[in-house]
Parts: sequence; C-alpha cells; structure tokens
Amino acid sequence: MSGTYLVSVGLSALILLGIRLMSSPKTARQGNRLAAASLLMAIFFVLYSNQILSSLLLWVAIATGGSIGYLLAIRVSMIKMPQMVALLNGCGGGASALVALIEIIERSAQMDFFTRTSSQLALLVGGITLSGSLIAAAKLDLRLPQKPVVIPQAKLISLILLLTAVVLAFVAATNLAPQTVVLMSSLVITLSLVLGILFAIRVGGADMPVTISLLNACSGLAAAISGFTISEPLLVAVGAIIGASGLILTKIMCSAMNRSLISILQGNTIVCTDSQTITPTVEHRSTPGQGQSPAELIRNANSVIIVPGYGMAVAQAQMQVKKIADLLEQKGVDVKFAIHPVAGRMPGHMNVLLAEADVPYEKLYEMKEINPGFKDTDVVLVVGASDVINPAANTAEGTPIYGMPVLNVAEARHVIICNLDTKPGYSGVENALYSMSHVSLLPGNAAATLAKLASEISDPSCLENGITDAQVQTSAGVLKEARSVIIVPGYGMAVAQAQMHVKKVMDLLEQRGVDVKFAIHPVAGRMPGHMNVLLAEADVPYEKLYEMKEINPGFKDTDAVLVVGASDVINPAANTAQGTPIYGMPVLHVDQARQVIICNLDTKPGYSGVENTLYTMKHVSLLLGNASTTLENLINALQGGRSDIPT
Repeated sequence: MSGTYLVSVGLSALILLGIRLMSSPKTARQGNRLAAASLLMAIFFVLYSNQILSSLLLWVAIATGGSIGYLLAIRVSMIKMPQMVALLNGCGGGASALVALIEIIERSAQMDFFTRTSSQLALLVGGITLSGSLIAAAKLDLRLPQKPVVIPQAKLISLILLLTAVVLAFVAATNLAPQTVVLMSSLVITLSLVLGILFAIRVGGADMPVTISLLNACSGLAAAISGFTISEPLLVAVGAIIGASGLILTKIMCSAMNRSLISILQGNTIVCTDSQTITPTVEHRSTPGQGQSPAELIRNANSVIIVPGYGMAVAQAQMQVKKIADLLEQKGVDVKFAIHPVAGRMPGHMNVLLAEADVPYEKLYEMKEINPGFKDTDVVLVVGASDVINPAANTAEGTPIYGMPVLNVAEARHVIICNLDTKPGYSGVENALYSMSHVSLLPGNAAATLAKLASEISDPSCLENGITDAQVQTSAGVLKEARSVIIVPGYGMAVAQAQMHVKKVMDLLEQRGVDVKFAIHPVAGRMPGHMNVLLAEADVPYEKLYEMKEINPGFKDTDAVLVVGASDVINPAANTAQGTPIYGMPVLHVDQARQVIICNLDTKPGYSGVENTLYTMKHVSLLLGNASTTLENLINALQGGRSDIPT
C-alpha cells in the first residue's frame, strides 16, 4: 500500500511541476506535455492498481475519448479556445458527477456516512460545473446572448434551490434505503444542473474570464470529492491541485477586476442598465504632434506600447500586430505589449494569440509592470480593447467598472485606437478615451485597419492609391452578377495575410450560388505548395483548389476572375514577349475570362521585371493597395454596405 501512495505522490508532483512550468510562456509547452503525460500515466496506474487493465470496455473508452480530444484540439482555432476550455471544464465536472452517481446506484448500502456525504457533494459541484460550463461555452460561441440575462429574484431562487439540494443531499447521506438514496441523488443532480445554468446565464462578457477560471476550480474540486467517494487518493490529489490552481487564478482575475469572489459566487455579475451607461468627465490633454496621421505618429515615435484586446482575437489580427511590431523595431523603435489580466475571453487569451504570431514573450508586460511606463511613451496602439483601457474606471462612480484596475493608456503622449467602433465594451460604460484630443480613432475590422497601417508605415507612397468607393462597388457588382468565379492567389496574398479575407469572399459568393474555384500556379509564392498551405489555414476546402493544367481550359467560360497578389504567373506577356525572363513560361489564362478584378499592391512588374500587359486590358479592373484592406472593402460591398474608402 505504501508503494501505491508513493507512486501517487510522485505522479501528483509531476503534474504540479507541469502546471508550474505552464506559468511561463517560455516553458509552457514543456509544462503542458509533462502534465498531459503524467495524467496519462496516472490513468494507467489507477487501472493497474485496481486490476482492471484487461477490461476491453475501458480500452475502447480511452481510445474513443482520446481520439475525440485529439481531433478537437487540432481543429479548434485560437479564437475558439475559450469555448474549448469551457467545454473541458464541463466534461471534468460531468465525469466526476457521473462517477459519484454510479457509486451511489451500485453500492449505496455499503457506504459509510463520509462516503455518502462526499458522493452527494460530488453530484452537487459536478452538476453545477457541467451546466455552468456548457452555458459559458454557448455564450462564448454566440449560441446564447453574450450580455447578462437578468432573471427576476435570481439570488432568492438560487438560494432556495441550493438549500433544497443540501437538504436532499443530507437525506440521501443519512438514509439506508437504496431507492430513496437514488431518488434523492437524482433530485440533487437535477437541482445542481439548474443552479449552474442560473449562475452562468447571468454572467456578461466582462466577467467571463473570472467565470472560466472559477469553473476550472470547480472541476478540480469535483474530481477531488469524487476521489473520496471511490477511495482513490491519486484522484483526490490531482483534483485538489487543479482546484487550487483554478482558485489561485480566480483570485488573480478578481483582483484584476476589483471584484470579490463572494460577489461572483452569489451571482453578482456585471449587469448593464441604462442608468449605468454614462459618460464620465475626464480631462483632455494637448500634446505636440497633433494633426499628424496615425502612420506619421508611429513612424516618428521612439517608444510604442501595443495593447491587444478581444477585438484582436475576433478579427484574427495578431499577425498584423506582429508585422507592425517588426516594422517598428526595424526602425529602432522600442516596442512593448501591455497585457491586462482579463483582456479576452479567458485568462492568458492575449498571451496565447500573440505567441501564435511569434511575438517574443519578453515583449509581454503585465499591467502592474507596464502601467508606470505609459506616461513616458510616445504612442500607444490599441487593438480591439475597451473596458481594460477605459479611464472611467477611475472616475465614474456607480458604473460596473468603477474601481477596476485598467491600463493607463490615457497617460501616453498619443493613442491610436483600432477598434471596430466606439460603442461601449461589455460593461456598457462609454469610453472617455475616445473623445480625448490626443487620441486617433481608426474604426473598422482590426485586421484590415492594421494591414493598411502597416503599409503606410513601411511605404508612405502607398497611402493614397486613388481607389474610390465607386470602383469597389463596381467590382463587387461584377462578382454579384457572376455565375462562376475563379480566384487566383499569389505571393501578395501571403504578404498581406489576406487568406482569411479570400475565404470570406468565397463564402459570400457561394451563398449567392456562385461556383467558386481556386487556380493554383505551381510557382505562386515562395515555395511549392505555398498557396495551398495558406488557403488550408483559412479552411478553404482542398476540392476547390485546381492546378494550372486542370483549370486553364476553364478561364474562357468563367464570368469573373479575382486576382489576389499575383503578377508573373498571370502575365500574358509570357506568350509573346520574346527575350524576357518569363517568355515561354506557362501561365494562368486569366486574360481569357469575361471580367478580371486585380487586387495587387500596385502595377509594378513582378519579380521577373516584365510589365504585365493584363493591367491595361479593357475588361480588367484594378483595386490597388494592401490586399487585406482592398478585400475588406470588397467584402463590405458584397454584404450590401459601403467600403471605408471616401467617395
């Protein structure tokens, strides 16, 4: 028996070490692998110590669960990672409740009072975790309203249900009649599921990071309690570790929001009302450099702090953020990232997204560390953040965010905000920052806004390309009227990271019944298969991708071709311009289509140096500029709106 405890302690220590390593971006991957491997060893050890390794059903269950988890993990996008975490929390709570319920059904008569009590607690905590996590995941995935659902007398109802569940659990723990115990237990788990729904449904977006970390703690707590039910010390230890880490994280989240854990447990979530949506009075400041464009401000800066928020995650703009950071550092600018603890949908959300974009972890600074430096910073670039930078948190008493620590963005010399719009964040409090004299607003989709800003920073000559809204609308009209469209991606799409926009265009056209195909030239991009990889990243079905020999005969029967960042591989001069580097090179027969729309940065020759005769043909429309920005305008026009280009 001592050997069993020794192994349990060793495995628990490895899991604890894995969690410890995950606290740093530098060692997070190692910690995740160590914790996962230790948990797998723990499962096999429990099966071995209970002499049930030979059970075929267990192996089928492990294989099934492992396969489902693997498929979900590799398919989930970073933007949906919070939903994934919420679902995993729910699965943990549900599994613990299920273990306790099976124990109750099978051997309630043989249980002592302690085991009966622990089994009822596992039902209660596990049920709340399961339903609360499912509601949280549904809200995060927009399957339920993200705003808090106000339920009349919710506190009183929750208190009555909780007391009823406790009474039923006590009856089940003290009763020896198996049928009564099973009935009471069924009622307990039913009430716990309702309690979880009531708790999570009232949570708004501003409280979601705290909710997820709290449910994570509940998942670990439920596992530990179920460990007592089945007398498995390893499950108790692992559950306690997970529960403790979740509680620590919850405490950090609560401190970051200046909220008490008790208030959240009681369901006192941030609920917006019209009376709370007020505009606080904040002193405006006057600073040198006003009147300059955002790109000029950034180009002339010596220090820049980038503040990412949930809007960056929604727009998948982390790659554009990294590009801007790289451009600035090449110019000798000191660039830092300010991370608010509750920015995003779960703790560490911004860290994960920026790590995905290969932003060095040394550039990420927590709020307490970065806040004193804002007053000495030339420019702050905000990407999709609102509540966590709202100075109203310091002045607007009676609002949901009053007293919440925020990033001191307002103290910087200049602030550039790339948010979708100027509407309040999830707290419902107007952001006073938007009206300050040293603040520049760049409303719109963050990915498109940043792509345009990056172009202006790297090449000021690309600021004005002469494109009008009428040109965008005309091109959108061509695509709307088409029955068949071929999209030709090129290296310019890769540079602009425009593959997501290309996918959006495809989806919009297919919704109209348009037959959409992609023409892939073998040497498009920087390496063989470059375009295939980028389009696969954007979830473009591989059946839509056609090689040159297969697609070329179809151009003459195609209504419209949309070129995104390609030049040499579509240049008809390859067939006529003898003595040039591309003469005789097979190209895509784009010129044979009825209409051609070209979204290239400019009309300069490609790498071959050969002027592209396609650009001057009568049936060709040019939408010059950064492909992400151009396609964003085109998408708006396809959706029935207007582009953000002035007429």
